[in-house]
Amino acid sequence: MFRWVFSKLTPRSRPRLASEAFKKGDLETHKKLHSPDEIGKEPWHKTEQGKYIGQAVYGASDGIVTTFAAISGIAGANLNPKIAIIVGLANLFADGISMAIGDYLSEKSEKDYIRSEKERELWEIEHMPEAEKLEVREIYKRKGLTGEKLERLVEVITSNKEIWVDTMLHEELGIFEDDTNPLKSAVVTFLSFAIAGFMPLIAYIFASQSQLLAQNQFLASCLITAATLFFVGALRQVVTGVKWYKGGFEMLFVGGLSAAVAYLIGWLLEKVVKIPAL
Repeated sequence: MFRWVFSKLTPRSRPRLASEAFKKGDLETHKKLHSPDEIGKEPWHKTEQGKYIGQAVYGASDGIVTTFAAISGIAGANLNPKIAIIVGLANLFADGISMAIGDYLSEKSEKDYIRSEKERELWEIEHMPEAEKLEVREIYKRKGLTGEKLERLVEVITSNKEIWVDTMLHEELGIFEDDTNPLKSAVVTFLSFAIAGFMPLIAYIFASQSQLLAQNQFLASCLITAATLFFVGALRQVVTGVKWYKGGFEMLFVGGLSAAVAYLIGWLLEKVVKIPAL
């Protein structure tokens, strides 16, 4: 059941399916995925969710781990559960905004750099075409092309300025453009961080609705967080290609380890510093 739901939430790209077919030695599937129709579709690379899902997954991972670690430290120090809500929400919004701003500035800086390099390459092509043509020739010469094939390829590339500039960016500078929007990227990061990071706080916020929940707030938070950690970790397969259950258990281990360390530090500080009951 989980596998079916997960497959619906995380559609796999053609390259990912081809990779799986290769590992299984499935030649027929591999051929089908490389048919003209399949190559022409490439839906995953053309959709909005395909551009930002990696940021959503990693934003969610950071959100839930940092929030639960903060709550664990408070639980370890045996502080009033209300403090967990205050610290948890403060951490959620402060860290979420910080991550979103950092993501925005990083994406924008990268795009500014790519744009400046693109303008420089275009200027060089317009003012020093022979030198730039020689660079193209040397690039493909190092790849093993010689003679007529090399000259024909150079002529084809340099006959179109857009292709010429892109070739110089890719082959000379190792720069690859993408059309992600820095602002959208920041929003995705913040929302994924906030939504996932809110999960460990649910038990505390709704404790007044149930006596059983009120008496076991940290335990309930642990269970909710464990389920969320596993799910978010399983979603990493969209980005990393690892098996969903492996990604789930890895995320569960990392989150659990962070929380255990925070709990231990809180417990030790409560013993050493003698934090008064609040």
